[in-house]
This record gives sequence, C-alpha cells and structure tokens, in this order.
Amino acid sequence: MISDSSAKSVIENNILIVDDHPFIIEGYKNAIKRYNPSEFAFTITQAKDCQSAYEIITNPDIEPFDIAFLDISMPAYEEKNLFSGEDLARLIMEYMPKCKIILLTMYTELLKIKTIIKTINPSGLVIKNDLTFDELLFAFDKILKDEFYYSESVKKMLSLSEEDGIEIDQFDEQILFHISKGTKTIEMPQYIPISLSAIERRKINLKELLKVEEGSDIDLVREAKNRGLLF
Repeated sequence: MISDSSAKSVIENNILIVDDHPFIIEGYKNAIKRYNPSEFAFTITQAKDCQSAYEIITNPDIEPFDIAFLDISMPAYEEKNLFSGEDLARLIMEYMPKCKIILLTMYTELLKIKTIIKTINPSGLVIKNDLTFDELLFAFDKILKDEFYYSESVKKMLSLSEEDGIEIDQFDEQILFHISKGTKTIEMPQYIPISLSAIERRKINLKELLKVEEGSDIDLVREAKNRGLLF
C-alpha cells in the first residue's frame, strides 16, 4: 500500500510481532521504526502468546500483514491446537498467504532448523543469540527486498550438514532428535508416525551409517552432532 506524501510517496507496511517478552517486542519496534523513515512507514501490531495472536490473525477486520516476526517458543492456545510460532506461521500462511514470515528461536538443533525450513520456508530464520540491533536492520532490509535471510548460526549448521555428505530422511532426523532429548525408544511412535519396529530398525541403520555399531544411544547422538546432523 502506498500513501501520498508532500515530499514523495511513502511505502506503508503492516507488521505483526508475536513474543511473550515485552522488552524484546520493544527492541524489534525500535529497530523497525528506524528503518529508512523517509521512504517507509510501519504500522505495528503486537501479541504476547498464541491466543492473542490467533485472535488478531483471524480477525476479518484486520488489514493483512506484510511481515510477521514470530518467536517459536511461546504460551500455547491448546483450544485451537496452536503450540508455537511454527503453528502461528501456518495460520498466517492460511489467512494471509502474501505475508513474509520471520521466525526467531533459541533452538540450535540442526533437525529443528531443517524441519522449519522444509515445512514453513520462512523469509527469515534467526537464532536469537545472533541477533543485534544492526543485524535485525540488515535482516529486515533483505526481506523487504524480497530476499531470504538466515542468521550466521543457521548458515553454519546448514553448511556443516552439506559438507558431511551423509543423507538421512526426516524420520531419521526425528529419531536422532528424540534420542538427544532422552525420549525412550518405546515412546517414540507417539511423536514419529512410523511403527516401533521401524524405529528400532532405523536406529540400527543409523549406528551403521555413523560407524558406532557397538555404541550406545549417547554415542550415536555424539557422532551425529560431530557430523553436523544434530546440534
């Protein structure tokens, strides 16, 4: 949307920020408002959890958002099966398909990062520890220019995975992830849509692939991390 200005046209952007830490929201708002104010104007809406975000996103009177900043970890809205920023991203993709999504997270596991990219394909993916005021402005600039932005830790994880040359599928990735979190093998079918026997067989194959046939699950996780398959 473009509004008339006495000097020149100003590009207006409707922004959504969802985070359960008010001071983080204020930091994002301060950075956004300082971005090229002579050419851009921003209307910023904020939410503190999945429920308040749901009510905003599904409100028919709300102007569609151009960009949404979503923290991945936040209070859930179980009634609507919304448990994270990823779920909110899918909701936005349904209601506002043209909205550019920026996901922010403290997660540093390769499996989690790759899953986010595969399922959401956000315009921006940022590890919070990478984020500075200048970096946020840089990311915002790239996304406004229809480019993708991955923070340094994300790029490093993805490059390590590519250099390793070992290919595993999403079920193997989920198995490694749950092993690393201490989930018992017998409990994994609750989280992974394959049978217990298939999970056990895949664990054996993973140990062979990573050359820890005689090792424990801890050895398997350690080697997967060394190979960049798990962070």
